[in-house]
Amino acid sequence: MLALLAGLAVQPLLAKELPPPAYQLAAETAGVPAAVLYAVALQESATRIRGQLRPWPWTLNVAGKPWRFRQRATACQALQRALASTDARRIDIGLGQINWGYHGQRFASPCAALEPYRNLAVAAQLLREQYQISGDWTLAAGRYHRPAGGAPAARYRAGFTKYLAQIQDAAPLTQPESHR
Repeated sequence: MLALLAGLAVQPLLAKELPPPAYQLAAETAGVPAAVLYAVALQESATRIRGQLRPWPWTLNVAGKPWRFRQRATACQALQRALASTDARRIDIGLGQINWGYHGQRFASPCAALEPYRNLAVAAQLLREQYQISGDWTLAAGRYHRPAGGAPAARYRAGFTKYLAQIQDAAPLTQPESHR
């Protein structure tokens, strides 16, 4: 009976594990700690899957309203409609919620921003750029969300820090060897 009750225990909100391989690869390539990239993706696009929070690749934010789609093709169609009717600076795309108005030039097309590996690569590049300015990964995360800083960046840093603390390999926050 005890084993049965143990199986009914509430699952943690966030799986305690290394960031998935795609995050590790994108982070290593850009010189960003994988835990930082994964925490940003959780802050940007997390949804509950089987009782745990996971970043979701087909997430859009259009004028402050989040949308999650089951399939990339459906998200792509919604993205194209949004771009036809909404200022591109008000549209964020994918795992890292990359803003199309400011960073669309980093992708071959709007729907290419929904490709998870490319989206993570751009997110990692943006984090690295912000780290080069701030010299601190937490500040870089806030600047990732809002380069101008202020209260929105502070709120973002608070959420990011909570996710980062829940990730098993969150400490120490060091750069990958190849980028020192």
